[in-house]
Amino acid sequence: MAGYLTLLILTVIMLKTLAQGGIGMLQNLKNTLANKKNYFSRGPIVALIALLTVIIVVSTVYVVSFRKVLTVCVNGKKTTIVSYKSTVKEILAQNKIEVGPKDKIEPSVDTKVKNGQEIDIKKAVGLEIVVDGKDLKIKSAEKSVKELLKSERVSLSSLDKVEPSRNAAVRDGMKIIVTRVVSKTFTEEQPIAFSTIVQNDDSMPNDQNQVIQQGSAGTEELTINATYEDGKEVVRNIMSEVVKSAPVNAIIKQGTLGVVMANRGGRVVYKKKVSALATGYTDDLGFGITACGTRTKRDVNGYSSISVDPRVIPLGTKLYIPGYGYGLAEDTGGLIKGNRIDLFFNSTSDCYNWGAKNVDVYILN
Repeated sequence: MAGYLTLLILTVIMLKTLAQGGIGMLQNLKNTLANKKNYFSRGPIVALIALLTVIIVVSTVYVVSFRKVLTVCVNGKKTTIVSYKSTVKEILAQNKIEVGPKDKIEPSVDTKVKNGQEIDIKKAVGLEIVVDGKDLKIKSAEKSVKELLKSERVSLSSLDKVEPSRNAAVRDGMKIIVTRVVSKTFTEEQPIAFSTIVQNDDSMPNDQNQVIQQGSAGTEELTINATYEDGKEVVRNIMSEVVKSAPVNAIIKQGTLGVVMANRGGRVVYKKKVSALATGYTDDLGFGITACGTRTKRDVNGYSSISVDPRVIPLGTKLYIPGYGYGLAEDTGGLIKGNRIDLFFNSTSDCYNWGAKNVDVYILN
């Protein structure tokens, strides 16, 4: 009876040893019992040693089954660790490996790991996103720009522009610019300008015109496809044009006659201008008859007699000479050839006073 009591006491000690020291202490306890078996009853000691042996074997198998050799890879740098923990979260905590909220980890922290498994951690990097008028400073561990924008809930249309490209790898300090692109097709009315038709009128001075017909603009309907980038139109293509009302052209008569200011005021309207050498002649006896059969005259308020070369200025032509006044080509002379005219004066002194001058001769009819 005392032997079994001793066995019971030793069993309790063994269990306490297992709880406190593990397999190694159990092995020490076994060795101690084997050395001291002469101090106890042989039967219970043998049984206890056998039980302890079984417990050590079972415990060893149990403990070995929990031991794991793992590889932790942080941003491509691998480290081998040994752990008896069961989940990724416990293993990281045990090895003081911190994981930020934007870091990527595979498998997830709640995953139960197996011996030989690899835990991959990609640390988030700082970068900038410019989109929709906002400049966002964020951290991300996504691999590509496309995955990054998706994770940040930045939706993209097929037309939107992304710089760098959507497939570009994410890197620290990167600046990503998203340009919103929208294509719209719409109709728009616009005026059609009218043309102005000018008709020359040889009966009017060149500083006068007359409106014969008022012009009015027409209208046309355009079908337009426009492209906008961040709300600003950058491309416009006209798809079709339909005339709703045709324009009415304006018609204007424009005078062609030249205008020169007369000596005594007023305007002189002329058809043509020629340059000529002007001299003076007179009829002291008062019996002068022109080539046209009229009497020579000097009329400061009307038309005076002028001798011309009919091949240059036809007889009967009305003229205006600055400094002299109006005249009528009604006489000829032996010395009046080419661009030369002879102006009639009432006296020889007037002729001398005039002398010989190069003048512009304005032809009035």
